[in-house]
Amino acid sequence: MVMALKKTLKKGLIGGMSFAKDAGKINWFPGHMASATRAIKNRLKLSDLVIEVRDARIPLSSTNEDLQAQLSAKRRIIALNKKDLANPNILNKWTRHFESKKQDCIAINAHSRSSVQKLLELVELKLKEVIAREPTLLVMVVGVPNVGKSALINSVYQIAATRFPAEGRLKRATVGPLPGVTQDIAGFKIAHRPSIYVLDSPGVLVPSIPDVETGLKLALTGSVKDSVVGEERLAQYFLAILNTRGTPLHWKYLFEGRNEGSHQDCIDKPSYNLKDLRHQRNKQPDSSAVQYVGGMISEVQRSLYTTLSEFNGDIEDENDLECLMEQQFEVLQKALKIPHKASEARLMVAKKFLTLFRTGRLGPFILDDVPETETAPSNSRRVVTL
Repeated sequence: MVMALKKTLKKGLIGGMSFAKDAGKINWFPGHMASATRAIKNRLKLSDLVIEVRDARIPLSSTNEDLQAQLSAKRRIIALNKKDLANPNILNKWTRHFESKKQDCIAINAHSRSSVQKLLELVELKLKEVIAREPTLLVMVVGVPNVGKSALINSVYQIAATRFPAEGRLKRATVGPLPGVTQDIAGFKIAHRPSIYVLDSPGVLVPSIPDVETGLKLALTGSVKDSVVGEERLAQYFLAILNTRGTPLHWKYLFEGRNEGSHQDCIDKPSYNLKDLRHQRNKQPDSSAVQYVGGMISEVQRSLYTTLSEFNGDIEDENDLECLMEQQFEVLQKALKIPHKASEARLMVAKKFLTLFRTGRLGPFILDDVPETETAPSNSRRVVTL
């Protein structure tokens, strides 16, 4: 990340976060995670294979470093979940990076049967030697909060129900939009002859997050609750990433050739809640709502493109970058149709902007920098898709 972003983080984005006195680390560890971490470490000793689920948008930041020593000593598959929300080109570089480290890695979408099927095939391949001599096998799923572990467990059950003569009723894991839904470790039998159990576990983070930027990435993707950082700081951080990487400049092609009439038709429609467009199995969003949000997303992208392309300051200067982001908050308020006199307009802008990112409406992103061997030549105004 360029120097301006790092200086901006220190200057304006970390005011509400607490730090350890000795190492400058973010302290926020909830009490229940300490006992959960101990339980996970105990059960890891008994596991035949571990599926470490990470968020595909933050392949490194979504790592629990406290467990890495134990995980690296086990048969392990790194599953980069939410690949539908990650830039596929950069994601391919990440999978090659892990493979170069002699680590099995696969990008998945936990809600896709075919995607999870490929993961199970890799699990069977890794367990092939053990199956021949062990009557009971344990596969443990671990990861930080809200990376999709429980969603993956549920998809595994659905596949197992059709593939294996499972004994008894298959239970489902609890899935929720907030971190910390799974509060204890539970074992679920998915097959017998040999008996295979999948162990779900609560998401746990390290007691102190190593640096501010990692903490912000975890919060931006939902692994840390918004209240720990604040929606406005998260939106500001995301804008800083977009600007320093020049991402809005890559959106120009999206509005070329569009006439003003169709543009006006989109923005004059009534308001809808962005949450209504989140993935729901049994309910599809109303077509008029989809049309409205599509127009609104176009306005957001157009606004960010225009402000960055017309920006005459220096992206490398933290003061200029802050001025640009203040201007973008103003144009986002108009693009998101938030009343000008609303007392909490800035917070409303931040919440809606974050929702667009988290639901993939702004496109696929990867927030972690590409490994050094894959990094492109340095250029502060280069166009880079996240």
